[in-house]
Amino acid sequence: MKVEIYSRKAIDELIARGFPQDTAVINFYTPNNKWEGLQSPVDYSGICNNVFYVGIPDIDIEILTDYGYTYDTYLVEADELARFICEAKADGLDIICQCDYGQSRSAACAAAILQHFERRGIDIFADYRYYPNQLVYHKIFDALEKVK
Repeated sequence: MKVEIYSRKAIDELIARGFPQDTAVINFYTPNNKWEGLQSPVDYSGICNNVFYVGIPDIDIEILTDYGYTYDTYLVEADELARFICEAKADGLDIICQCDYGQSRSAACAAAILQHFERRGIDIFADYRYYPNQLVYHKIFDALEKVK
């Protein structure tokens, strides 16, 4: 299973070139809130049938309450997402993790997937291009570990 990280701009370019078959997508987008406004997710209809949408802001644990979240209410989809990831792997699909800039939420998700299945999530953390969101990483990794 190949796990790749894309920004919104890069995914738009990939879609224009031709989207790869046998691929599942995890799309992180920022929901409507007073700080960032409304950002809609990428529309993958007609492009990819295996898409999991996650509407969460890219924030750290220290400011969860500023956005109206607690640890338990942030990324409540983690268990469902973990099942989606495991099903994609079982179906032999590659996974694209995509967020607005392709650096934080998507990188954290990719790191969690790689750590769970291949024990090499550190590769993402060590890559200077990425700034994995620790909260997203831990929520997804913990959920994947529970799916076993």
